[in-house]
Amino acid sequence: MRSRSLPAALVIFSLAICVLPLQSGSQSADKKLFWKSVKFAIVKFNDDAPKSWNIYHTEKKGLLLVHLWKRYLLVDTKEQEAYEIDPQTVKPRGDDVEWSPADKPDEPIETPEWKTRDVGSMQLVRFRLGKDGHVLELQIPILVNGKPAY
Repeated sequence: MRSRSLPAALVIFSLAICVLPLQSGSQSADKKLFWKSVKFAIVKFNDDAPKSWNIYHTEKKGLLLVHLWKRYLLVDTKEQEAYEIDPQTVKPRGDDVEWSPADKPDEPIETPEWKTRDVGSMQLVRFRLGKDGHVLELQIPILVNGKPAY
């Protein structure tokens, strides 16, 4: 009787191994990430300092979550895109925030006049929000080797 149940057990075990990676992959896409505050960053809105702002980063370089008053923007410096984020999906956790990339909108907002430059110990990212909109400038600290300091 043992010889008959062994092949059935192997089939069940094999199916379980095949299904587990699919389930864990879908859970990781919905997983909320902790975004840490970027120290020594500077934000300018129309060449002026906004009264309320912060920039957050995750482990993926080039992705920034910008908190500007009550608004959140996901800024992808590599792809030169910005996305309007629903503020209700961002959860404050002390100095950091929690947000899932699964909540990213499908379409980026229009960002003409995108400029990225290294200015000494800072990376300057400047773009316009919409065709005739406001100008947002982010100054992110970089290390001596040219990599972001976050």
